[in-house]
Amino acid sequence: MAEQDNRLGRKLVTLREAHHLSQQQLAERAGADVEIIKGLEEGNLPSSLAPLIQITRALGVRLGTLMDDDEATGPYYVEKGQMEEVTRLKSLETASDAGDLSYFSLAAGRPSRHMDPFIITITPSGETDHKLVGHEGEEFLYGLEGEVEIAYGDELYVLHPGESIYYDSIVPHQVRAYKGQGAKFLACVYTPVEKEA
Repeated sequence: MAEQDNRLGRKLVTLREAHHLSQQQLAERAGADVEIIKGLEEGNLPSSLAPLIQITRALGVRLGTLMDDDEATGPYYVEKGQMEEVTRLKSLETASDAGDLSYFSLAAGRPSRHMDPFIITITPSGETDHKLVGHEGEEFLYGLEGEVEIAYGDELYVLHPGESIYYDSIVPHQVRAYKGQGAKFLACVYTPVEKEA
């Protein structure tokens, strides 16, 4: 199990306990299966974006709160070669395989941000089960290398280097490898934080 996954699990436990929630209570609040909460906390499940977004919203924190831990203030400057792989995601949601996605944070050291920018690389897996999932927020993708397929509702888009797409994440979607090739793209994910009543 990777150190990054351990750190994510420890942060999740800390946040859940700070809200005085059991694993079952957090699962109910997030609309997730309690086994997902347990697996993430133990580092036994590969992280994926959709359940993490549900969990962070239920806890009232940003997605980046689980994915980084630096508390620097002011601007955050990343030099070439300083990207940090924050979490290795197998797909953008748990029930399908869009290929292996590696997320490299471009703002891991910037606290209290409203956007989470990543450089994402896709290694195709050969799987063809593509279940779409939606979540609150917005996403911006910019193609860097290779081609990326974006299923968005009933539409399909192919993102080539130098092209971009911006969409509301609430519409069921999936970002995946295109025609069995690897790719790299810039992604900026915005997920609104749910305020506690």
